[in-house]
This record gives sequence, structure tokens and C-alpha cells, in this order.
Amino acid sequence: MSLAEASEARKARLIALRKRKAGETVDGDEPVIKNRNYDPESRTLKKRTREDDVVMQDTVEKDVEGLAQKIIKEDEQRRAQELDVFNIAPKRPNWDLKRELDKKLVKLERKTQESIHTLIRQRLAAQNGDADDIVGAMRAQERAINDQETLSDEED
Repeated sequence: MSLAEASEARKARLIALRKRKAGETVDGDEPVIKNRNYDPESRTLKKRTREDDVVMQDTVEKDVEGLAQKIIKEDEQRRAQELDVFNIAPKRPNWDLKRELDKKLVKLERKTQESIHTLIRQRLAAQNGDADDIVGAMRAQERAINDQETLSDEED
């Protein structure tokens, strides 16, 4: 099928659809009459019945109808019960303090370790009379080890 034939067929379908929507006859057919409010047998208007109406079964008003009284009644029941302190208090009373302090303790732990290392270096340097730096402390350790080895060699 060529493009021209396809476009002609489409145009014909669109025209037929427009006529059908407008209620005109299509290819000799009679227009379709929809009898929504008219009864052709009795030639009178149809009477609307309750069945035809859409009845809303679930409405907000029906759902909320007794809600306020129900909430008030439940609130009174809760107040009538004795207040149990054990249900209110947390099992671990200091859990929130620990949570907040953990962040601060991480910083303090690092600083504590640094100061411990500094004190150890200073003591080692003071014992051997060397400088305050780590190289002096390491040399002092090496000397102490060498001294112990020489003492053990002399004893043998």
C-alpha cells in the first residue's frame, strides 16, 4: 500500500468518525438515537429512580461521624490508668549522654595518646641526658640494650 492510498484511507476513516460523532448518517445508515431521558415505547419522559442515581456509600462524613467521641473516650481511659514510671524511664538512663560524648571522646583519645608518647620520650631523654627529640630517645634505648649485652657478655 502506498503512502497516498494510506492517507486517503485514513482521511475516509476520520470523516466517518466525525459524522458518527455529530449524529449524521454514515454510508446510508440512520443516525443513532440515544434515548437517555425519553422512553420511545410509552412516548414519555423517563422517570429517574434512586437506582439510577449514584449513591455514595463511603463518605467522609460517615467515616468521621463517631471519631471525636471515640478519641475522647480513649483519652479518658488512658488518663484513668495509673502512671507507670518504669514504662516512661529508659532502661539505660545514660544512653543519650554516652551518645553525645562519644564524638568528643574520639578527639580526646587522640590527644591523650600523643601526650603519653611525648612524656615517654621526655623521660627516656632525661634518663640518658640526650636531647628531647625522638632520635635521642631511640639512641638512648640502643645504648641501654648495648650496655645490657656487654654486661651479659662479661659475665659469661
